[in-house]
Amino acid sequence: MNRYELKISSIQHQCSAQEWQRRVDLAACYRLVALYGMSDMIANHISASVPGEENAFLINPYGMLYEEITASSLIKVDLNGNILAKPDFGDLDYGINRAGYVIHSAIHEARHDVACVIHTHSWASMAVSSLACGLLPLNQTAMRFLKIGYHDYQGVVLDDKEKKSLIQDLGAGEALILRNHGALVASASIAEAFNWMHRLELACRSQLAAMACNSPLSEVGAGVLEETWNNYQPGTRRPYGVMEWPALLRKLDRLDPSYRT
Repeated sequence: MNRYELKISSIQHQCSAQEWQRRVDLAACYRLVALYGMSDMIANHISASVPGEENAFLINPYGMLYEEITASSLIKVDLNGNILAKPDFGDLDYGINRAGYVIHSAIHEARHDVACVIHTHSWASMAVSSLACGLLPLNQTAMRFLKIGYHDYQGVVLDDKEKKSLIQDLGAGEALILRNHGALVASASIAEAFNWMHRLELACRSQLAAMACNSPLSEVGAGVLEETWNNYQPGTRRPYGVMEWPALLRKLDRLDPSYRT
């Protein structure tokens, strides 16, 4: 066997039904983030809490592309960074990325309402994160992020000391621009988190496209902005992701159902 070849055996028999379903959905989320052009080779992370295990979450092995992630390849870690369970990766013996652990463990520990955290370095989110103006409410999709949080860059996130300011800047919100870095969303389900990140990516791309036209930007009044933002809040809508998640899974199943293994 080629020493770079990955043959990961299923660990379904080692998981509860609830954990296995969470693993399948999380693997699907990785594949979808890659499919929609938001991945960065082996960098970045998507994590999900483990049902029934208060201090554990699932995260990608550092070394696999998003398009390779399967339910069995995900690594289970605790909030202190200890690996609780991982498959046999053979000679590659993948572990977890330190920066990914710091960012994701901070949010899972502080926000018990959060089931999934997605962090990206897409070209659009990195560009907007580098603009002093940040994300502008230039269109209906962007207005959903009218009150998005911002976290100032402090270097590669390797120190636990940054957890406090990261949590403060995220607050009770769902989305955060990591200045000079990228974007992050945190939500109550994997389906909802993907919806948030997909829309945030569209908002960033559309802003950059509009600004590139070198033409005056059309502004919307503060009252309409506030009303539109309110229409996207939990009390006025069904949870994001409920409608499209089954369709997205069907899409993946048509393309490559191996994420389920």
